[in-house]
Amino acid sequence: MRRKLKAKPKIDPDFIYDSEKVTKFINYCMERGKKATARKIVYESLDLIKEKTKNANPLEVFEAALKNTGPTMEVRSRRVGGANYQIPREVRPERRQFLSMKWIIDAARAKKGKAMHEKLAEEIIAASNNEGDAVRKRENTHKMAEANKAFAHFAW
Repeated sequence: MRRKLKAKPKIDPDFIYDSEKVTKFINYCMERGKKATARKIVYESLDLIKEKTKNANPLEVFEAALKNTGPTMEVRSRRVGGANYQIPREVRPERRQFLSMKWIIDAARAKKGKAMHEKLAEEIIAASNNEGDAVRKRENTHKMAEANKAFAHFAW
């Protein structure tokens, strides 16, 4: 029998854009507990997005980027009879959002030569246009799930 699901704490929306997703994104960007630094990076990158796209609302670009990088299928390892199989599974909405944000941040951190807010803005704009490293990561994840479709009957 499964245990009861733990109630998730309510997350407060950020002060500038009044969005819970932006708050989560700030928390994922944060390193070593430096929330003020993470907040500054995210807000500067959203301002840069506003400038570059000439869009009055950078949240639309941000939402499009999250939608374009969120995977619908992923593979999970499962041990069956002494062999490990990669079993394709559907991704829950919360995990989809987490992976999307994580991949955008990782792709921005992997680039060299610019300030973090510039790299982050570029990656978000690229992801909103269905290009960039985060979108490529999602495509690879989908390809792996498609390639291992034969093992779907092992799903639990």
